[in-house]
Amino acid sequence: MAGDKLDPYRGKRDRKRTPEPIPENAPLPQGNDDTFVIQEHHARRLHWDLRLERDGVLVSWAVPKGLPRDPSTNHLAVHTEDHPLEYAAFEGEIPKGEYGGGRVLIWDRGTYETEKWTEREVKVVLHGSQVSGRYVLFQTDGKNWMVHRMDPPLDPAEEPLPRVLLPMLASRRSRLPSAADGYTFEFAWGGERTLAYVEGGRVRFTDATGADVTGDHPRARALGAQLGARPALLDGEMTDLEGTPTYVIFDVLHLDGRPLLAEPHHRRRAVLDRLGLSGAHWQNAPSFPGEGAAVRRVARDRGLPGVIAKRRDSPYVPGTTSDAWLLIPT
Repeated sequence: MAGDKLDPYRGKRDRKRTPEPIPENAPLPQGNDDTFVIQEHHARRLHWDLRLERDGVLVSWAVPKGLPRDPSTNHLAVHTEDHPLEYAAFEGEIPKGEYGGGRVLIWDRGTYETEKWTEREVKVVLHGSQVSGRYVLFQTDGKNWMVHRMDPPLDPAEEPLPRVLLPMLASRRSRLPSAADGYTFEFAWGGERTLAYVEGGRVRFTDATGADVTGDHPRARALGAQLGARPALLDGEMTDLEGTPTYVIFDVLHLDGRPLLAEPHHRRRAVLDRLGLSGAHWQNAPSFPGEGAAVRRVARDRGLPGVIAKRRDSPYVPGTTSDAWLLIPT
C-alpha cells in the first residue's frame, strides 16, 4: 500500500525512545507538493537536512555544508529515506544512541515550485527566509547527489573566507601605555597563536606561519557546530586552562561574508562578544578597556607571561608587527 514509502523511516526508529513523529502504516496524506524545510541537525557530525514535500512524504537529502549560496560551488547532498510530512514541523532532541541522535532545529522553511523531477535530477525554486532561488539536485553515485545554485549569489556583496591569513602581532614594550583609556587590555596566555576558519559548521586551524594544524586540536573543532551555518574567521591562542586544552578567542576578522579587518578593534570585539562563543574547549577571552594596571597584576598573580594592550581604534593588519598592539611582560 502507499504507506510503504515510510517503511525504511519507521524501521530506523523506535517510537518509545524518539520524539520524532512516526505515523502508523496508513494511506499517505495528500498535500500540494509545495512545502520545504531545512533542518540543522547536530548529530555525530553537524549537517543540514533538505526536505521537499512530494507525493505525501518529505523527500530528503543530508547536506553536510548546507545549500550553496553561490553558483560557483556545488555541495554534496546525500539522499536519505523519505520522512513523514509531520517532520516539517519537528524540532527536538533525538536521544543519544538512536538513529540520527542529536539536536534538530528548523533552520529555514517555506514553499517551493517544481521545474523538473526525475529519479536522477530535481530542479526547484525555493521561497524561504534564509534561502531562496533556483536549485538543482543531481545524482552522481548511488545515494550521493550534488546540489547547485542556478541563480546568481544570494548576496553579491558576500566575500569568501581567505584561504590563509597571517596574524597581526604585538610589539614588545616594558611599560603599560600612559593613555590607558585608549586601549583595551587582555591577558597574554602563552599559548600557540591560532586562526580558526569556520565554514559549513567545520573548522580549519592554522598556526602563526599559516600552516594547517587542524589535526592537532580535535576537541576544539566542535566550535564549528556552535557557529552552524555562519562562516567566520577567528583569531586566538591554543592554551592550557587549568589542565584543559582550550582555544581562547580574542578577535573576529570575517563574519557572514563580511571582512572586518578595517573595523576598529573595539567594534570587532563587540561583534565577537555578541557571538557568545563558549564550550568545553573554547571560549572568548576576557577584555578590559582602560584597566591595564589591574590586568597586569592579575596576570602576574596567575603566572601568565604578560598583558596585551590593543588600541581601541586599531584595524587588523595581517602579517605585521604593529605598535597598535603592545605586549607588556609581567
